[in-house]
Amino acid sequence: MICLVDMHCHLDFAGNAVKAARAAEAAGVAMYSCMVHPAGYDEQVERLAECENVRVGLGLHPWWVADGRADDADVAGMVSRIPDVRYVGEVGLDFGKRHGQRIDAQEAAFTAVARACAESGGKLLSIHAVKSADAVLGILEQTGCLEANDCILHWFSGTSQELTRAVRAGCWFSLGAPMLSTKRGRAYAKAIPADRLLLETDWPGDPVAEMDIEDYLAKVEESAGLMRDILGEDALARAAESSLRLLDM
Repeated sequence: MICLVDMHCHLDFAGNAVKAARAAEAAGVAMYSCMVHPAGYDEQVERLAECENVRVGLGLHPWWVADGRADDADVAGMVSRIPDVRYVGEVGLDFGKRHGQRIDAQEAAFTAVARACAESGGKLLSIHAVKSADAVLGILEQTGCLEANDCILHWFSGTSQELTRAVRAGCWFSLGAPMLSTKRGRAYAKAIPADRLLLETDWPGDPVAEMDIEDYLAKVEESAGLMRDILGEDALARAAESSLRLLDM
């Protein structure tokens, strides 16, 4: 029985993705595994096909666009696949100091993805928006992506004004321990409508040869525990219910 849902993790970073997924299922955890590049998507979907607790997102991470690991051909390939998939993530923009390069290319790539999602509709997007929430929301609004899809802002770190705009736009928000461990993150969690809150780990943050399953499950429980402490058991149960519905589980 699924009790908790991790709405943003990276099984494509784990050398033992199937083992990790099965261990999570045994612990009552479902996962939305977001990819960072469209290459290898089909292989990942096939590898995890028998793991009923996992959904895989077709992704194009802004960091890969910013540093040139994803080029125009990759963007075109990503866009061409969108009509055939239900889950899209991780996508978005990053204008922070570490990854704020090639902003025009980032915006062009995300606009193309958002437009393709708007045209086909029915997608679940997990969106990266570092120092760029207004730009992300602008693109989602201009392309019509918000109207036709469910959009999750993963690990929201924008301003309070941007949060208000995102809430009014009808976005979802996935929260994890790093966000909930900060004063601002806790305040944001209380400000977001309870029926728009989801849980996440963003784990693992980097490629690993062998994913530490116990460590991963501890991260899930840490995030769940913080949500429970800050918002109550009902919020945690509602997040799981909403997540399962969004993931068609």
